[in-house]
Amino acid sequence: MTTDDHPSDAAAVTSFAGSGRASEAADVPSSAGSAPASAEPWTWTAAEALATFRTRQLSPVDYLDSLAARIAEQDPEINAVTEVVEEARSAAVAAERVYASSSEETLAEALAAQPLLGLPVLAKEKHALAGHTLSQGLVHLSDEVASEDATIISRIRAAGGFVHARVTSPEFSCATFTHSPMWGVTRNPWNLELSPGGSSGGSGAGLAAGYGPLATASDIAGSTRLPAAFTGTVGYKAPYGRIPGAAPLSLDWYRGDGPMARTVADTALLAQVMVGVAPGDHSSVPSPGFLAGFDALSGAVVDSLAGRRIALCVRLGDFPVAADIEANTRKVAAVLESTGAVVEEIELPWTVERIFETAFTHFGTILAPAMRALTRGHEDTLADYTLRFMDVAEAIAARRSFYDGLAMEAQIQAELATAMDGYDVLLAPTSAVAALEADGTYLDGISVGERTFEHYWQAHMTVPFNIANRVPIVNVPSGMADCGIPTGLQVIGHPYEDRSAFDVAAAIEQLLPWTGLAPR
Repeated sequence: MTTDDHPSDAAAVTSFAGSGRASEAADVPSSAGSAPASAEPWTWTAAEALATFRTRQLSPVDYLDSLAARIAEQDPEINAVTEVVEEARSAAVAAERVYASSSEETLAEALAAQPLLGLPVLAKEKHALAGHTLSQGLVHLSDEVASEDATIISRIRAAGGFVHARVTSPEFSCATFTHSPMWGVTRNPWNLELSPGGSSGGSGAGLAAGYGPLATASDIAGSTRLPAAFTGTVGYKAPYGRIPGAAPLSLDWYRGDGPMARTVADTALLAQVMVGVAPGDHSSVPSPGFLAGFDALSGAVVDSLAGRRIALCVRLGDFPVAADIEANTRKVAAVLESTGAVVEEIELPWTVERIFETAFTHFGTILAPAMRALTRGHEDTLADYTLRFMDVAEAIAARRSFYDGLAMEAQIQAELATAMDGYDVLLAPTSAVAALEADGTYLDGISVGERTFEHYWQAHMTVPFNIANRVPIVNVPSGMADCGIPTGLQVIGHPYEDRSAFDVAAAIEQLLPWTGLAPR
């Protein structure tokens, strides 16, 4: 390290004299025990990186450099990054000074106040970063500049973290794949022919490729959980209001911002930073003590499974779940049962068509008008999938009133509450189909097994839990699909009972360890 870019005091330089040498990190605690001696820093989880910072085995600046080199090496093929944020380096230098100059006591105090101190975060481009573009993937907004940070970005900064790269999404976050005329095609690091999902596809791809340990995401119909499922990462869809968003669409009860990471522990760490009331979002709710005492790495989360009642619903009614996804889902359920949990299979009276009709009545009255307002006069620049989304949503809403939509939502919510009565959590696959093509548009629908659906969103199993959007969900990997990318499992809790979902998700992660990184 040089004194030009790093702390100028001699003590700070001496404290990090060994930084950049991954071989010195063999004793650093990790989500599975300790980081392997041969591991490159870009492979580390947030927990591992924080441990190396505390022991001064690697500096935040050198960690950032490792991630930057990984992005430069991998992203020409994956295409997940829209922007490398240059000012991240000054934030890393400032964090490095704290670690280098603090005693153990003062460092503990600093980390209590700033639990992300020195950690880089991948940010979905729709999350405003002051002074940077805010296009949401729309060509006609390519020069739009954010005047202030999104709430979750400002909370990341306040917690000592910083955004080092911004990542792709489809236009207006309205697709479950990630490509756009503005940014091109984002590819899945596990299989470049396939999509990382959407709309937080850049976040999922970036995590799986080793671009960073943490990422921001959002979810209005599965946009956090689907990329997590397709990339083998972890995503948390918070109950409505738990994590504040930007008005006016923060008032849409389907939506919610949230975290993604490669482990349950890291996802919880970022979630704890994001939650709580924000003055600019009147839908935000107090979250005192959120996940207090939660330790995803403790054996207690597995021990707590004994006697816990878990519902399993493989099809959520009549979703035609692919055989490899069903097998992986049942494998997880069997492993949980082997620990003493009571796992019982249940049925739900849902149909794909009813779920779709309900959701698109909602989208046709709220999201589609918002999209029309933002894109009016620029329709010729939009992707075909964006135009189709608006057309379908508006057509369905034209035959259903706003009240009709509320009545349909209430019925689905009541049916879910009845089905989950007497159980701690519900397990269900994240998607009925294992993959989407990286550059596919699916304008003619999608086939799953012997069924063909008019709209490809009908192949995903996330939307019911946006309709019932007070339930927390943690998506965890469930195995590998036949096509060579991961599959995902939703762990669904009762309304605002986030701890149960995180506990079971952490137990699954311990019982069925997962790399979180694509083998590239």
